[in-house]
Amino acid sequence: MDRLCSWAGVSCTDGLVIGLDISDEFISGGIDNSSILFDLQHLQSLNLAHSYYIQGSQIPSAIGRLTNLRYLNLSFNAYFGQIPIGISHLTKLVTLDLSENFFIEAQSESFSFGTQSENLKLKNPNLSMLIQNLTELTELYLDDVNISSAHGAHWSQAISSSLPNLKVLSLCRCNISGPIHQSFAKLQSLSVLLLDHNDISAPVPGFFANFSSLTSLSLLGCNLYGTFPEEIFQITTLQEVDLSWNPRLQGSLPEFLNNGPLRSLNLSRSKFSGFLPRSIGNHKMLSTLDFSDCSFTGSIPNSVANLANLEVLMLDSNLLHGIIPLSLFSLPVLQKLVLTHNQFYGQLPEFANISSNLLDTLDLSGNHLVGPIPTSIFNLRGLQELRLSSNHFSGFPFNGPQQPKNLSFLDLSNNGLIDYNGSSPTSSSFLQINRLVLSSNKLRAFPDFLRNQSRLNDLDLSENEIQGEIPNWIWKLNSLLKLNLSYNSLATLQGPLTNLTSVIILDLSSNNLQGKIPVFLSSATYLDYSRNNFSSSIPADIGHFLPKIAVFSLSSNNLHGIIPPSICNANLLVLDLSNNSLSGMILECLTQQSVLNLRSNNLTGPIPDKFNEFCSLQSLDLSRNQIQGQFPKSRVNCTRLEYVNLGNNQITDTFPCLLKKRSTLRVLVLRSNKFYGRIGCPEANGTWPMLQIIDLAYNNLSGEIPGTSMKTWKEMMVNKNDSLYNLGLQYDGGVGSLLYYDDAVTITSKGSERDLVKNSTDQYLRKWENSNHSMSSTCPTILSQEKSHHHSVTCECSSP
Repeated sequence: MDRLCSWAGVSCTDGLVIGLDISDEFISGGIDNSSILFDLQHLQSLNLAHSYYIQGSQIPSAIGRLTNLRYLNLSFNAYFGQIPIGISHLTKLVTLDLSENFFIEAQSESFSFGTQSENLKLKNPNLSMLIQNLTELTELYLDDVNISSAHGAHWSQAISSSLPNLKVLSLCRCNISGPIHQSFAKLQSLSVLLLDHNDISAPVPGFFANFSSLTSLSLLGCNLYGTFPEEIFQITTLQEVDLSWNPRLQGSLPEFLNNGPLRSLNLSRSKFSGFLPRSIGNHKMLSTLDFSDCSFTGSIPNSVANLANLEVLMLDSNLLHGIIPLSLFSLPVLQKLVLTHNQFYGQLPEFANISSNLLDTLDLSGNHLVGPIPTSIFNLRGLQELRLSSNHFSGFPFNGPQQPKNLSFLDLSNNGLIDYNGSSPTSSSFLQINRLVLSSNKLRAFPDFLRNQSRLNDLDLSENEIQGEIPNWIWKLNSLLKLNLSYNSLATLQGPLTNLTSVIILDLSSNNLQGKIPVFLSSATYLDYSRNNFSSSIPADIGHFLPKIAVFSLSSNNLHGIIPPSICNANLLVLDLSNNSLSGMILECLTQQSVLNLRSNNLTGPIPDKFNEFCSLQSLDLSRNQIQGQFPKSRVNCTRLEYVNLGNNQITDTFPCLLKKRSTLRVLVLRSNKFYGRIGCPEANGTWPMLQIIDLAYNNLSGEIPGTSMKTWKEMMVNKNDSLYNLGLQYDGGVGSLLYYDDAVTITSKGSERDLVKNSTDQYLRKWENSNHSMSSTCPTILSQEKSHHHSVTCECSSP
């Protein structure tokens, strides 16, 4: 035993082991009921935290034999299943920590976390049975333990009646529901209360203000409502408060006491409102202040300058106004300042006398700031992200005397900035950055300073007024990976286009580009050439030029000829060739991707019936062609299918009952074909629960849509307050950004059609309602986002 007492992590008294700490040690075999650990009858402290990661198991019931335990920590392990009743026998426990246990399965080279049902749970025994004899507990941590059986106020009654000495209670993500019972007020020693991500669905009790020892209160995402009691903010011991992500919780800030101990205050995504009190500067220990997405008004009080320990200040998406105080930039340890989407006005101050090395994120976008961007802003030498978009700036920041060496992201978009002519920095003096966003301005030429950007990997010049030629030098920027030149007036590409940089994401959509299709970027995975004037055929060897292409759009050009077979050599995920004059038949290989849009061409022949068992198709639009034949039977293999539009063709077949088990289907358009027979399928109960649009008009079908179908198509039951669902594909572009391919809709009313293109769907639907049109149950519930490509579907809408 003496030898054992000399081991690290082992504590002894009079030769008896009373403490065992093997936290952060990997126990590969686990601990079961036969372990000699449970023979240590004098053990008072057992810490196995962070010690068991790979092979999940249940907590050994033999742990109940360690009746002298005062401290038990089994947190951050892989225990799952029912917590044993034996723990309730440890009546001397002062601290019990069973939090953050996840059942993890090893899967080749990665881990997958189990669902909550596989994590620790309290059912039999339930919470009340577990703790009823643990009356000495002062600290209880059960984060991520499933206590779903604790409905109503029972969970809080159980705690208040059994644990009178409780100081720390942490029940985050425990699946408890219901309000906090009045008896909870008896816990007068409570100092830490953490209940994040539970469905409390009640107001915050006013008696919390009587917890005179409370230091931390976190009720993040608890579905709270009502008015938060101001008195809680005035508890003299309170250091941390998090009420974020409670969008129904109202409140305002009181006048704070002098020399308050508050260190962190997070009210983001709540309905707190009113003015920011000047007394907020009394909390000189504050390090984090997050009031994002609230409804605060007025100006920022000058007393904020007293917060010498403030590291994070987030006031975005409020109703604040006035001049941005220069004193904010003088806070000595401030690292993140976000004031976006408010009503601040005036010019930015000069930063000539400010030298900050710590401020790394500055976001002032979405305000009413005017004038030139001062060069002295680069005195903030620690800057990594500078966002000034959506203001009214009129001039670019030049190279400051000591430019920030770590600046990686500069966003000056949507400001109305004009050309550099006569005032631009030289290409050799402008600061070097990684990501530059100059979209939605009034640029008429490519900025010359771009020529010398050696670190630039993401450049956005979209939605400007740039005309003429795309210069050859832009492809030779060594680090450039993503380039967006969409929505300009570009007409040609300067040659030669050989031995160029490895751009992988390129968007040239919505320009005036003409001639042959440029296929010079062999490393590209995303190319968007849609809405231009390319008038050639698709190159016969395009698949060899673009072997890595995953998303490729040539929609809305003037292309002709056939789809070349070499395109089968590409690694396509999305192919959009819609709105052209392509002819010929559909290649078999095109059935193997996620999105295929060949709408509005001159394609003929049948749809290839080659959808294999690994089919990943989500969206198929072959409408407005001259396709014949039958509905392909192998389509049943496409288990992820959401969108099918075969309208305005010559397909001859019966109603496609083969799709009745495709629960993912949201849109089915078969209009203007030669479908015949009865509508519906036998034994179709529960078919298409996600269906939002079905269009069978102008066919030879008979009968009625079964009433059982109308009951199961619940996604059509949308009222004005419902969110519109977005159809489409999200694609990871591989350079730290997500790209979208979206579906949109065509509305038909009284024989008149209107396309609802991306970014306008929701607005148009509101206009439709306001003009006294009423949408029938077959009308769409689709929301388009981001500017990218779109599909169209049609539905009939009737006037009242």
